Amino acid sequence: MYGNSKSFKWFRALVLIGAILALGVVVLGAYVRLTDAGLGCPDWPGCYGTLTVPQSEAAIASAQSAYPSNMIVVGKAWREMIHRYFAGTLGLIVLAIFVLGWKAKREIKCSPWTPSFLLVLIAFQAMLGMWTVTMLLKPAIVSSHLLGGMSTLAILTWLAHRHWGHYSATIVTSTRLRVAIRIGLLVLFMQIFLGGWTSTNYAALACTDFPTCHGVFMPEMDFKDAFHMVRDLGQSANGGALTLASITAIQWTHRLGALITFIYLGLLALNILKYWQLKRLGVILLIALCAQVSLGIANLLLHLPLVLAVAHNFTAGLLVIILVTMNSKITGSKK
Repeated sequence: MYGNSKSFKWFRALVLIGAILALGVVVLGAYVRLTDAGLGCPDWPGCYGTLTVPQSEAAIASAQSAYPSNMIVVGKAWREMIHRYFAGTLGLIVLAIFVLGWKAKREIKCSPWTPSFLLVLIAFQAMLGMWTVTMLLKPAIVSSHLLGGMSTLAILTWLAHRHWGHYSATIVTSTRLRVAIRIGLLVLFMQIFLGGWTSTNYAALACTDFPTCHGVFMPEMDFKDAFHMVRDLGQSANGGALTLASITAIQWTHRLGALITFIYLGLLALNILKYWQLKRLGVILLIALCAQVSLGIANLLLHLPLVLAVAHNFTAGLLVIILVTMNSKITGSKK
């Protein structure tokens, strides 16, 4: 039975709202990154010293005086600030979930330490958001920010499903399947990192033919600089310009990861179809997986149109939601 206290009811409502908003924040973050608006505001958490975007002639002149080395582009600044507004709202929701979770700890369908961990994660996400700006889009920071956003989405999805899904009536008992799904989540997150690394290094169009790359299956590649984690944007490990061989290695690795992810999650989905309780989710996983691969190929061949690139990130979020929901429906075998 669900609890009846006001704290529980608010907790239950907020985890669902938070999960939906988390997906929106992930997509907005992708839109900001893909439109080169990540540095639309050179400071944090405000924009040119205010909590809005300077628009009047006087405000723009004042901002330009304070940041003489930056060119003020109002559109990019607004995209960045709208993303921050939504992310800030999500942070407040997570804070409320944390407080309500402890107040209703005997009623919620999870340990109160789960929303506690979520609060720590969202605080670290805020720090990554700040470092993204102050460290001038360093690839390791931006990619970590993406993973943090997807992790936040995963936890909120799990909490939402525990309090809104009818998992108790449709539970599947299988340790083997539970482990397989969790491995699938790990594979998916590794591929999300590779996708983020490709995007943040502007390597999405390093080669535009498919399935070959520069006309061959094994092009010239430099993995040392490609995956050097502490370098600056566009630079090699020794401070020089990142070469074509390096960004080719990044995109080629993302392609290989996509193939591995498609095969693993595809086989997982086909296996899940055997369970009537999970059959619908298995079909949805297959559809989302095929859509994601199709979007990836289309982005490549059509030279990264914005709507398809954002959709590619959206579908990655959907895959996270699907796998987390599956995991929530499964328990280990009882001995």
